[in-house]
Amino acid sequence: MAAPSSSSTCSGVMERCIRERVPPLLTDLYQFTMAYAYWRAGRHDEHAVFDLFFRDNPFGGGFSLFAGVHDCLLFLRSFRFADEDVEFLRSVMPPDTDPAFFQFLRCLDCSGVTLHSVPEGTVVFARVPLMEVAGPLAVVQLLETSLLCLVNYASLVCTNAARFRLAAGPKRKLLEMGLRRAQGPDGGLTASRYTHIGETLFHLSGFDLTSNVQAGFLFGIPVAGTMAHSYVTSFTSLEEVWPQTLSAVNGEHNPVDIISLTKGWLSRVCDLLGAEPGKIHEGELAAFLSYAIAYPQNFLPVIDSYSVGCSGILNFCAVALVLCELGYRPVGVRLDSGDLCKQSLDVHRVFRLCSEQFSIPAFDSLIIVGTNNISEESLAEVNSKENAISVVGVGTHLVTCTKQPSLGCVYKLVEVRGRPRMKVSEDPEKSTVPGRKAVYRLIDPEGHPFLDVVCLAVESPPEAGLPLSCYPLGCNHTALSVTPARVTCLRQEVFSKGQVTQPLCSTAETRAKVQRSLQTLHPRHKRLQKPDSYTVALSQKLHNMVKEIQKGSSNNTNFLLAN
Repeated sequence: MAAPSSSSTCSGVMERCIRERVPPLLTDLYQFTMAYAYWRAGRHDEHAVFDLFFRDNPFGGGFSLFAGVHDCLLFLRSFRFADEDVEFLRSVMPPDTDPAFFQFLRCLDCSGVTLHSVPEGTVVFARVPLMEVAGPLAVVQLLETSLLCLVNYASLVCTNAARFRLAAGPKRKLLEMGLRRAQGPDGGLTASRYTHIGETLFHLSGFDLTSNVQAGFLFGIPVAGTMAHSYVTSFTSLEEVWPQTLSAVNGEHNPVDIISLTKGWLSRVCDLLGAEPGKIHEGELAAFLSYAIAYPQNFLPVIDSYSVGCSGILNFCAVALVLCELGYRPVGVRLDSGDLCKQSLDVHRVFRLCSEQFSIPAFDSLIIVGTNNISEESLAEVNSKENAISVVGVGTHLVTCTKQPSLGCVYKLVEVRGRPRMKVSEDPEKSTVPGRKAVYRLIDPEGHPFLDVVCLAVESPPEAGLPLSCYPLGCNHTALSVTPARVTCLRQEVFSKGQVTQPLCSTAETRAKVQRSLQTLHPRHKRLQKPDSYTVALSQKLHNMVKEIQKGSSNNTNFLLAN
């Protein structure tokens, strides 16, 4: 395992990385055509407010984790158009676009933008406005696609990681190894980063490790890995092992002939287990020896390239016993096919027999890593069966979020020139909540959050110990009275006047936030199957505003007939 890079190095690299990953042209063309129309009509500087939220909790679950805020802040801080950006826009926008608009774009930045956001790593729920983006209409319109891109997948994969931890239980370590299956390099990096953040439960350290070296460099995540089947199958004979000697760990004696030593131990292991030496694959033994000579303190081979019982476990034990004799500590084995639970028990039994027969205590602490297209369901199944798996490696189903490919965050206009705006849709689920808002989380006497209430920004906040009348979303306008034991404000200002106004959290700090946030959530909302729905409600004043706007929309007079 490699040590993470320093925080100062990570910070500088990430700042450069965000400018390369998310330049201002990483958006949809219609953002520019709308911005031009606003500019052409003289409306580009009108003060506007957008809300960012999602409509349904992902994976059929009861919660989500909000992620991507850190990158959003770096994006806003670096947002500006270069000359080549403007020249490209000139070539793709309609030819009758006023040339002065491109000069306007060249001078744009986010100095007039204010962002209020739920902190990164917070447990959040559907329909809650997670971000409020306020500023000049043309600018905040241009930010839409990029902000959605930065939070949608980050929040989704972060939530997926939390679900994998819930499925795995508190004892097992988890290794993220999905880079090769991710949707491109950026998807792989984002997955490594946010699975590390999102999988922090039971006082554990999240997805403890990643196979992604670049993620280790950029984000300080511990990296791990030893060998693939290709390494094992590349060997055919012990003659390919070189060098053929290894010194003891203390270096006090001359190097020993490791091949002869291994053959001796292999014969003893076969006798102990009643195994047939003729079924042992020589190339596999050569691969294990070659790797052990290269990394005697990091010996963890994959043992199912041929047959676990007839070859892999025998070859491993022989090489591991040699390492122990020379003062090294082998790490363990990896299983990548078949019935992982059954095989792990068989392997663990062999470890125990070797420990007892040969008086090698190090064999009692050997680990077993299981990797084989692990999904949330198969991980829960592993956790429900007897097994000896210490670490589970998860790839495809984690990073690609196969159960749900998108979180579906949206970015909706809620105010222009101080006037509330609302999308009134034939589909009630797609209607928006107008106006500038504040969001409060109500806590019960046991310390569990039980309701998020969305209020008008001008309202006084709810108070602990006092009853509050509110209207749960999706409940046919039925009022609910609740009395919180404690109230917290969910959103805070994080960007203003071109500057980040809250300290940027390190990966470790964000992981700690995730842990605190998830630990307070009631178990009924964390169930993987059929969780209880968490209540999100509107304050009475906001509910009344929605009703008034809906009524006004339906009773709108025909402006064509007006004088």
